[in-house]
Amino acid sequence: MTDPKAIQPSELDQLPDRDPEETAEWQASLDAVTEAAGPHRAAYLMRRTLERAEGAGLALPKLLETDYVNSIPTAAEPGVPGDEATEQRITAWNRWNAAAMVTRGSKYGVGGHIATFASAAWLYETGFNHFFKGKEADGSGDQLYIQGHASPGIYARAFLDGRLNETQLDNFRREAGGDGLPSYPHPRRLPWLWEFPTVSMGLGPLSAIYQARFNRYLANRGIKDTAGSHVWAFLGDGEMDEPESTAALALAAREELDNLTFVINCNLQRLDGPVRANFKIVQELEAQFRGAGWNVIKTLWGTAWDELFQLDTTGALVRRLRQVPDAQIQTYQTRDAAYIRQDFFGGDPALVELAKLLSDDKILECFHLSRGGHEARKVFAAYKAAVEHQGAPTVILAQTVKGHTLGEGFASKNANHQMKKLTVDEFKNMRDLLELPISDSAFVDGVVPYGHPGADSPEVRYLQERRAALGGPAPARRVHPVAPLPAPAEKAFASFDKGSGSQNVATTMAFVRLVKDLVRDKETGKRWVPIVPDEARTFGMESLFPSLGIYSPKGQTYEPVDRDQLMYYKEAKNGQILNEGITEAGSMADFIAASTSYATHGEAMIPFYIFYSMFGWQRTADQMWQLGDQLGRGFLVGATAGRTTLTGEGLQHADGHSPVIAATNPAALSYDPAFAYEVAAIVKDGLRRMYGEAAPGEDQNVFYYLTVYNEPMPQPAKPSVDGVDEGIVKGLYRFNTAESAGITPPANAPRIQLLGSGTAIHWALKAQQLLAEEWGVAADVWSATSWGELRRDALEADEALLRGEERVPFVRQALQGAEGPVLAVSDYMRQVPDQIAQWVEQDYSSLGADGFGLSDTREAARRHFGVDAESIVVAALAQLARRGEVKATSVKEAREKYGL
Repeated sequence: MTDPKAIQPSELDQLPDRDPEETAEWQASLDAVTEAAGPHRAAYLMRRTLERAEGAGLALPKLLETDYVNSIPTAAEPGVPGDEATEQRITAWNRWNAAAMVTRGSKYGVGGHIATFASAAWLYETGFNHFFKGKEADGSGDQLYIQGHASPGIYARAFLDGRLNETQLDNFRREAGGDGLPSYPHPRRLPWLWEFPTVSMGLGPLSAIYQARFNRYLANRGIKDTAGSHVWAFLGDGEMDEPESTAALALAAREELDNLTFVINCNLQRLDGPVRANFKIVQELEAQFRGAGWNVIKTLWGTAWDELFQLDTTGALVRRLRQVPDAQIQTYQTRDAAYIRQDFFGGDPALVELAKLLSDDKILECFHLSRGGHEARKVFAAYKAAVEHQGAPTVILAQTVKGHTLGEGFASKNANHQMKKLTVDEFKNMRDLLELPISDSAFVDGVVPYGHPGADSPEVRYLQERRAALGGPAPARRVHPVAPLPAPAEKAFASFDKGSGSQNVATTMAFVRLVKDLVRDKETGKRWVPIVPDEARTFGMESLFPSLGIYSPKGQTYEPVDRDQLMYYKEAKNGQILNEGITEAGSMADFIAASTSYATHGEAMIPFYIFYSMFGWQRTADQMWQLGDQLGRGFLVGATAGRTTLTGEGLQHADGHSPVIAATNPAALSYDPAFAYEVAAIVKDGLRRMYGEAAPGEDQNVFYYLTVYNEPMPQPAKPSVDGVDEGIVKGLYRFNTAESAGITPPANAPRIQLLGSGTAIHWALKAQQLLAEEWGVAADVWSATSWGELRRDALEADEALLRGEERVPFVRQALQGAEGPVLAVSDYMRQVPDQIAQWVEQDYSSLGADGFGLSDTREAARRHFGVDAESIVVAALAQLARRGEVKATSVKEAREKYGL
């Protein structure tokens, strides 16, 4: 075996060297510098050479990590336009009121966070004063994803500009009275202010990327000019540990989303302690973002450090900054100058000499106070560079001190995330530090006062003038008055009413056929946004590829392998389909952006996101809660639904519980349709409610969850009886009776009501025949399109009763007078049909697919779970036997007959 040490570098390089002598000279130069000036100088030269190569556009791997210094040198910083002194006072008032709000609320035990905004104040204030575009200018304004724990600072600014009053501030985190403020950015709770819910860690950055991408989608499809909109996401360095925070970085770079800026507040602390105690989170994030293709700007040190860097003629200071772990930087924040001299400067002779030139006050100013994220000049330079950068998204890594200006008891302390209040003395110290004109007498009975310079003060006038110049208040959510979307032609829905005859059609395919017709509608067709996570062919959607196109900002730069086929893979810059690859989280983020476009951009879009039902609510339910909080509208479609319909895939694909999870979301209307005409009726009503003329009292800010199946079955015609459409939408109607099904039961035959949803109704229909033909029992079959909506209506009836209003739940109305007991069955766990049990007057029992899924044929799986037609027959006979309406021996006979 060849000794690796004996192999020359050129032998390992597959690229031919056309001039080995020149290569050797370069290598020898590097060796000489290393020997003469040391490895640090050699590394410095290599980094600068790589930076020059990158700037010249040479095809070299990017430098993933740079020195622990600001990316923008002081000499290159642009001046901050406007009145810096006034901006300083505005920020001081906002710092004060944010801390006062949380402290005053602490007496109620409702919590709150002080330290986050204290560290990030200038990151927000600089943006509000100079960059963030409002909703009142042309276009849609900017989209701001505010870090949730910084909400007190945003409320404080809204108080200063007159959008909030003291009563509202005093009701921070106390909303039940109707005049309170939600703890975090919650559009559903404060819909005129908040656009985006961001407190579920990691979902903010993920959503911001897909929002920026959706802005480009709207523009490329010619629906809305979004060139003036910029997406800003404010994040914590600890939050970046969430996998969702970095899941889509490559997408943002790949699609060159230079309309997107991440601002990461690197205060080096997470909730319990340092983010990277023994390492450096800024350097780690820089490498991660650079590697993904982002433009990275580091804003680490304030102007007090300029003198230190000028004195660092040997590079020793920069080397030391690269070495010191984050936890030690945090420690410096709390220690005296002597400690810092010894620990930071004492290990290197060059640094010892440098420290001799510094006073103790200078050392403390640098290590205690001076951070890039605390200075408007540094932040302005970073923001300006970000919005001017083209061809890639930008991340700004801004170093701050958590708890800055709150006093020694807060700054950089591990416990400051859990610290909810300041003492009166601490507030007075903060007042003096911020130079605020608040007298001691204003502290009445030990209660900290709110501060306001006056509605006509220079500070408030300046703030309002700056916001007017930038397009109005921010953050702000606006729902522009728009005419309801016209209803699509009735033909698209009515075509399903006649059924499929002898043709077997799965409800998944029925839904796709319906959408295919709806996207052709001249009025609303362009507003559909089909979203699929790389399973379009599984759901039979490949026919949409050539007609709608798959969205790609690059268009199609290649000839697809199936170009000669009718349903070829077509990508287009104006493509309508969002095919996201294997990412349910990314698809949900797409859906959220599209479903809230009616507010964000004043353009109503109709998204439908189709996915394996098992990989929807189970995997991304947190985003579905975010969707509800953000007041999104659209259709979620859980395809290949149910625990027994997806043959062979087994446990991880066998969904027996998504309707249960969906039922926990107040904004979700969950349906389990059995037939194609039911799918059409539900979609039709959903379009009316969410996008058309909603009925009085109906909440438009809902979304629909439909489960559809991949099991081809004959699709019957819609029953021509009154109340079917109402029953489909409300959740229950009688599909047939024993007599209307052509069954002639014996006179005085015992009767039972079979309720089935989704594919389970076919087992109930077969059981209906077996009961009549083999056991003399008459069964009526009901289609339960929505157990969840039946329960929602019943709960509302209960609430009305508490108010003294008599109201009968719809499920009770529908079943009124139905003879015999009720047996409910679905392809889900029994908890799904049991949602309505307490409101059914008849004897009630249920069957379901409880437990883990398994791989087998549909028939075997249904027998395993006891939900097939024969199992329904045995369960029905058992119910009737308990009532004395059939012989008890019939149950045993049936069990033996069917091999159960």
